[in-house]
Amino acid sequence: MAAPAPKIRAVLFDLGGTLVDERDFSGWAELARGVYLDVTPDEIGHAFAEVERSVDAEPIPLPRERSVVEFWRRVLAGASGEAVSSAVAERFVAARAGARDPPMALYSDVRRCLDQLLADRRRLAVVSNSTSEASVRRILDRVGLVAYFEKVVSSGTEGVAKPEPEIFRRAVARLGIPPSEALFVGNLPHTDALGARAAGLHAIWLNREGTGFGEEPPEITSLLEVPLVLRQLEGTGTPGAPAPR
Repeated sequence: MAAPAPKIRAVLFDLGGTLVDERDFSGWAELARGVYLDVTPDEIGHAFAEVERSVDAEPIPLPRERSVVEFWRRVLAGASGEAVSSAVAERFVAARAGARDPPMALYSDVRRCLDQLLADRRRLAVVSNSTSEASVRRILDRVGLVAYFEKVVSSGTEGVAKPEPEIFRRAVARLGIPPSEALFVGNLPHTDALGARAAGLHAIWLNREGTGFGEEPPEITSLLEVPLVLRQLEGTGTPGAPAPR
């Protein structure tokens, strides 16, 4: 007899790049000029994307604060085409931290996805590599999402970060469910999808610029596909059916 189809009771989401677009290329270019680096928004945008992909595949082996500085040092060097010191990157990071709240956009597919999941009686949570749980809740409140999520888990508060399996395990433990009854959705293939899978969760990669045909990890291009993925995992969907748009 075949094993029963899994019942996915909760869906956990990454924050930046998944629910909220926190990128501010114009603001970052202006801050870079403040540390005497002449870059355009397009240059810093391309460099950010390249470094994000690189660090996702091979995380920076430093404590969190130092890894943030090193991340931005690489971005600034890539954008400017110049050697950038850690001291300059530190000043840039401090300027970002002290700047006014940047523009922050909710992706257009988010609310429809969350409403459908709640209608299906799924429980929702956020797991984010971020400064603190309080900072994540402020962002969720700012974009009108805080009421959707039962739990918020932040690497800054926990002292452990994605892709370490422990942070995912803590999240499902706080929901009171086993990892096998949770699905994680994030915009980074290694940090999010493969990290969650290593913790025993189901996981998919939200690749908004992709094709949707990636299989390792499984790839979607819109959050509107999440309910269909869940139905297929539970054996109630039609295999190969087109995802809702």
